[in-house]
Amino acid sequence: MGARHAIKKVIKKEIPQFALYGENTAAENAEFVHIELIETRSRLHDWHIQSHTHRGLFQILFLFGGHVRAEIDAGLWECEGPVALTIHPSVVHGFDFSKEAQGFVLTVDQNLLFGDKLGVDAALFSTIFVEPLAIALTAVDESRQRIEILLKQLMTESSWPRAGHTLMLEWLARSVLLLLVRLHSDHRSADRTGRHDFELFSRFRVLVEEHYKEQWQVGRCAAQLRVTESRLNRLCVRLTGKSAFDMMQHRLMLEARRKLTYVPSAVASIAYELGFQDPAYFSRVFKRHTGLTPKQFRLQTTPEGGDFH
Repeated sequence: MGARHAIKKVIKKEIPQFALYGENTAAENAEFVHIELIETRSRLHDWHIQSHTHRGLFQILFLFGGHVRAEIDAGLWECEGPVALTIHPSVVHGFDFSKEAQGFVLTVDQNLLFGDKLGVDAALFSTIFVEPLAIALTAVDESRQRIEILLKQLMTESSWPRAGHTLMLEWLARSVLLLLVRLHSDHRSADRTGRHDFELFSRFRVLVEEHYKEQWQVGRCAAQLRVTESRLNRLCVRLTGKSAFDMMQHRLMLEARRKLTYVPSAVASIAYELGFQDPAYFSRVFKRHTGLTPKQFRLQTTPEGGDFH
């Protein structure tokens, strides 16, 4: 679900500025990361949050259920959950929630997102804050579930500080926002590619993840997806630069590298686990993809030299 921009304009007036809504604490003294349930603050104000801004604080409203009428700068948005609204510190915003509204409000200090000297973080996070966005959370269920899990972990960490509390809050908040960046990027790719093609590609990736150890052929995947093999290949090349077969092989070799690094099993055992009937053939395929034999790769990546038998 997205947001509908209403024609109605908001009358300009004196706009209050808060650290957190209703609190006059200076922004520089506020937490780097703050999270709370929508109802925590909204219930106190009869589900109405008047127009305001947050100096130096970025805010994301994660609405998983219910309805919000959001005043965003000079427009009115009507949104049904699940959706995420991103708010830049300079954006005037206010909310009217339905009483069954469920979700979280995440507030993050600007220095956490844009304080890195190299500007790498800024380049990533600016994509969802350069303008207010309403990002639907239903298109990719896995992303929505991961975001919700991380937000709940943020709530737990916020309510029970332990060693490394500040760092944990920062890591979790960054993870949430990075997933949101990816989701927004997926939506834009879908818009450019065509929703049907993007959904087909997503279903193919799910098949690859479920069956790469069985080493399904491209034709079997295409049949499962009810498309021709040539169409599936053209779609993969257009979106990734790789053929469907190359994508499947890449996932298989990724798992091979992980097992060689972290699993104390012989190379032959790993080959069988990955669906290879001949360990020697596995070694040839692995070398073709990495430039190293499995044993050479293990010697380079494991602390003890990887001498497993």
